[in-house]
Amino acid sequence: MLRRFLLLLAAGLGLLPLALQAQREKLPPEDLAWVEQNFPNAKKSNTGIRYDILESGSGEKAKPGDMVSVLYVGRLLNGQTFDQVSDREKPFRFRVGRGHVIQGWDQILQLMRPGDKWVVIIPSELAYGSRGTGRIPRDATLVFMMELLAAGPN
Repeated sequence: MLRRFLLLLAAGLGLLPLALQAQREKLPPEDLAWVEQNFPNAKKSNTGIRYDILESGSGEKAKPGDMVSVLYVGRLLNGQTFDQVSDREKPFRFRVGRGHVIQGWDQILQLMRPGDKWVVIIPSELAYGSRGTGRIPRDATLVFMMELLAAGPN
């Protein structure tokens, strides 16, 4: 019995490096240095997204399938704006978790409550990756100022 326990323990410890590897840093060193310098209090999600809470909202967090209304400004690390929606009368609306936006948005919005204003730093692999798109170069870390206006079933 003890021998089997020790074998299971050894096998379990062998999985530890795999678990740690899954939590590897997703930002390149130069991007990480920029984030740590500019947002030293930023928190890190379990998928590697950094976020700095500017204002806290209230209510239920957004869930997969919820319709959300969002205002945002998207920038590259050099400060160049590549996209924005800032009209409260015409916010960006979509359903969370349906693949309508980059993975980073689907993930981070599920941590946000209506009224939250966050700076969100999304690693390339949770954005446009090595393909880039339009004004976003390949392998770009993206910085969003996001405000979740509403989240719910409609």
